[in-house]
Amino acid sequence: MDLDDAEIARLYAYPATDRPWVRTNFVATVDGAAHGADGVSGTLGGEADKRVFGVLRSLADVVLVGAGTARDEGYGPADVPIALVTRSLDVPDALRVPGTVVVTTADAPRDRLDALGDDVDVVARGTGAIDWTAVLDEFTTRGWLHVLCEGGPSLHGELVGLDLVDEVCLTVAPVMAAGPAPRIAHTDQAVDRSMTLGHALAVDDVLLTRWVRDRA
Repeated sequence: MDLDDAEIARLYAYPATDRPWVRTNFVATVDGAAHGADGVSGTLGGEADKRVFGVLRSLADVVLVGAGTARDEGYGPADVPIALVTRSLDVPDALRVPGTVVVTTADAPRDRLDALGDDVDVVARGTGAIDWTAVLDEFTTRGWLHVLCEGGPSLHGELVGLDLVDEVCLTVAPVMAAGPAPRIAHTDQAVDRSMTLGHALAVDDVLLTRWVRDRA
């Protein structure tokens, strides 16, 4: 099936909402690995996944990503604000630029906060752990209702554990990986969040799926 970007945008349109809608976007292998043998996810999905990735970013108000994933995948400035999640305040040099928002805790080390300078904005909420409800409230005040989380698995697992994920866009790559790679959501505590399938499209042996949290 050959889809143009306008059709992809229609398939992945955000619902009307007056609160942040948290969408996550991942690629996984057939056997559930969140990355391939090279240790990154960006090489898994092929052209179809890259096109969806680009359209999803164009629909988002903000991209939420963990610092480790941003570093491993080579993130840089984008057309949409990047909200970088880091408790240690270890921000990659490529993201120490205007348009980056650092999401951290309110008790983050003051010297490290000061070292970030004036180029990046900081949203510091919660003590010991990030208060995600407060972070999303801040996003609302900024008009960021279309949230796109691009990982990694630990950040995703945290949001799933708090039941803050409204939607999962998952590309299943035609690869078996085995090995020690994590699943797309990793946490110490298992949860049970029911999902409804929005669509499943096969494009060049890649399966593009969209799952919406069933809150009925």
